[in-house]
Amino acid sequence: MKRKSYLFIFTLLFFLLLAGVILFTPAITLLSISNRKNPSEVYYSLDGYKKGFTLSYTHSVNKGRVHDYYECLKDGNLLINQTIFVSYGAGIPEASESPRAEFTVTSNGYKISNLQRKVDKLVMAVGIIANHSITFELNEDFNNLKTKEYFLTDYFKPQTSIILQIKKVSLMNFLLHKIK
Repeated sequence: MKRKSYLFIFTLLFFLLLAGVILFTPAITLLSISNRKNPSEVYYSLDGYKKGFTLSYTHSVNKGRVHDYYECLKDGNLLINQTIFVSYGAGIPEASESPRAEFTVTSNGYKISNLQRKVDKLVMAVGIIANHSITFELNEDFNNLKTKEYFLTDYFKPQTSIILQIKKVSLMNFLLHKIK
């Protein structure tokens, strides 16, 4: 009887240890959006990591909406591919700044594609007037594209300095801080 008792305790401890390893070992690579001064205030997106994201804001000078399109690279960097905007203003890139960039006039404004700018992280302040948002693609059905837009002021106070970067986190951390 004692042998069965020891076997049960050993098996229970083994499964508890295994569950702990699965839940608490950093193993999931994803997009992290965190408060720069308070890193525990953090949100994660797996969709943002897998399919990229769009960061949108209202330009402070020309008041037009700007949409910057990012990819998350396997090397841990963020890559800005293109930007779409209504009119030029401070901070809008020039196509000539990137060797392979292509400038296009569209019915909605201007588009600069193929920017190919790599950054290891994006540090920004959540604007009061900018109405910053981040949009994720939710599925891979290109005939029925679904996206979800999240306004950053729903998650962070205006003027909070935030960091967008690729991180590896545990399953438990992801489940507790998944962007909703």
